[in-house]
Amino acid sequence: MRQVVLDTETTGLETERGHRIVEIGAVELVDRRLSGRRFHKYVNPQRDIDEGAQEVHGISSEFLEDKPRIGEIWSEFLEFIDGAELIIHNAPFDIGFLNAEILHVSAAGIETPQNIEEICQVTDSLALARHKHPGQKNSLDALCRRYMVDNSQRQLHGALLDAEILADVFLLMTGGQTQLFGSADAQDKAAEAQTDQQNLQVVDGFGLPVIYANAQELQAHEDFIALLAEKSGATPIWRKLGPQATSSNAEE
Repeated sequence: MRQVVLDTETTGLETERGHRIVEIGAVELVDRRLSGRRFHKYVNPQRDIDEGAQEVHGISSEFLEDKPRIGEIWSEFLEFIDGAELIIHNAPFDIGFLNAEILHVSAAGIETPQNIEEICQVTDSLALARHKHPGQKNSLDALCRRYMVDNSQRQLHGALLDAEILADVFLLMTGGQTQLFGSADAQDKAAEAQTDQQNLQVVDGFGLPVIYANAQELQAHEDFIALLAEKSGATPIWRKLGPQATSSNAEE
């Protein structure tokens, strides 16, 4: 299964007013694992950027002056996403802009499908989040907090960074495991685990000091067990073991 997590940044919010894409970022998932392949391009939109949009992503018209136009990167982009399931947060927005760019690409005489949906299945992660967490905030930042995904570098919106963060969120939200690193790192972790196990085996347990609970600590433990029983309305497992098991543990 091949999926591409994608995000765009734009000159403004409405394609109807001629706003265009200024950045595309995407990362590839294969069998729900990050493959390491990514697509990232800045694009010269050939128009001004709204002040509000620039405050969001920090990309200026001056920065984009020497960047390629959409037609120059379109074939490479289509090759990257072709046949994949696109994962996009608020997909109608990004797909709307990508499909609007097709008009400019076609006008330049570049071969392209009529819309992105012809070559890709599209999944809206925002719609998934709203279904899974109804009545809650489901912005990317809110989902990062909910799933404990580190977004500390997200001071400004950036297409590639947001795609990488969304990949982590999407995998967690849909019940999968993220693998942020490649197989080499996995092998390193396995080797470290084996080393740790070997180190544990050479520890001389008989030479370690044993510190027994004193009377005050034992009483505190009993008081805590009584509190558990009161709050839960059930008999704690320690009580079920009986006083003989407790006393034998204290005497060892």
